[in-house]
Amino acid sequence: MKAPLSLIAASLLRAACCGPAPRPDSGLQAPPAWHSPHTAAAQQDNRQWWTRFGSPELERLVEQARLGSHDLAAAMARVRQAQASAVIAGAPLLPAVNGTFNANRQKLMRGNGYSQLNADSNNKAVDYFDAGLSASYEIDFWGGKRAARDSALLGVQASEFDQATVELTLLSGVANSYAQVLSLREQSRIAELNLANAQNVLRLVQTRYDSGSATALELAQQKSLVAAQQRQVPLVRQQAEEALITLAALLGRPVQSLTLSDQPFARLNWPDIDAGVPSDLLARRPDIAGAEARLAAARADVKVARAAMLPSVTLTANLGSGANQFDDVLRSPFYNLTAGLVAPIFNNGRLSAERDRATARQQELLESYRAAIVNGFADVEKALNSIRGLDQQRQWQDEELRQAQRAFEIAQSRYQAGAADLLTVLETQRTLYTAQDQNVQLRLSRVQSSIALYKALGGGWKTLETKKR
Repeated sequence: MKAPLSLIAASLLRAACCGPAPRPDSGLQAPPAWHSPHTAAAQQDNRQWWTRFGSPELERLVEQARLGSHDLAAAMARVRQAQASAVIAGAPLLPAVNGTFNANRQKLMRGNGYSQLNADSNNKAVDYFDAGLSASYEIDFWGGKRAARDSALLGVQASEFDQATVELTLLSGVANSYAQVLSLREQSRIAELNLANAQNVLRLVQTRYDSGSATALELAQQKSLVAAQQRQVPLVRQQAEEALITLAALLGRPVQSLTLSDQPFARLNWPDIDAGVPSDLLARRPDIAGAEARLAAARADVKVARAAMLPSVTLTANLGSGANQFDDVLRSPFYNLTAGLVAPIFNNGRLSAERDRATARQQELLESYRAAIVNGFADVEKALNSIRGLDQQRQWQDEELRQAQRAFEIAQSRYQAGAADLLTVLETQRTLYTAQDQNVQLRLSRVQSSIALYKALGGGWKTLETKKR
């Protein structure tokens, strides 16, 4: 039964697209340009944005998420539900035809019978056969039936937009988690290197302490630093495992079945992204399109509620035949035509309350539509602002890391030569580790900001109208 249902749903969708309803007016004016400065990129097609980070493994994970995500599968099932609802809502626009066939036997069990019973003492059993064909149709004078169908079709579009939103959220979550796993692995490597550095310095201090050139305080300070570095290593490994578990859950699989390559975090690049102009966002984000479709459906629901307050006309036609012998069942045909007018007179305010509820629902969805637009603008602005700020920070942080590395090497050499105290070495060690860790953190933030911008821009998702063209 799935194939005929899908065929009917597709036919209804095509019929609806022949005369699309006008786009609801949000009453909001899109700004002419983004507030946050940004550089326009040459490439604007971001439909497969995850391929632009230079990671084949990320591309593989995205495909796995599309196939294995339970949230995405549930969203696809909701689309099929909406398609079935559209078929149900569109059914009253055509007459309903039913066929009947009845076979009856009346038998007198005792007595002489009576007038309402065809059987009597001479004819104890009476057979009767009849067949009929009936059609009924309610004339859609006020457009309520068409509005109900339009509302259901717009509900199909909204569910498809919701599916696109779920997919966009899923894929951006996969990219974020993958970047986080790589960054935490890099932080774990840095923590192990710094632990090795701290242990080397500890051996130097121990040698000087054994020879009487260093104090017990200096030895205790360096041992404390080594212990702190040893504590940091399992902490970062724990965080990396948690990020891996999160990534596996997004893929819809247990973490035991997920294996990642040893791709260096530094090879995960971020592309230049063209944000376009704010007005383009209305056609690029599926959540905004979904809010728009729900608002249009609510407008149709108001029309349905108003039509219910007006008289309705129903036409019924019956064609039948009957006989006492099965062979003669089609030899006595008859027909019956009926027209009925039904008008609501008193319903204790139920119909007007349903109209008021539909009107209030329309106002609610108008505000939700406006909020989706404003929040969409804000998401892009925050992503652009984050990218700009992080790029400026990284320029200075690179210099900070180079100088921290140089300071530690100088302090370590001077302490070994007896020209500097241990306090200087300790400070340069802490500064170097902080700079190395901050470098990875800033790089992760920069990758995630690019992912956030792709998500804020709709991730290259295209509207149904664009797909048809």
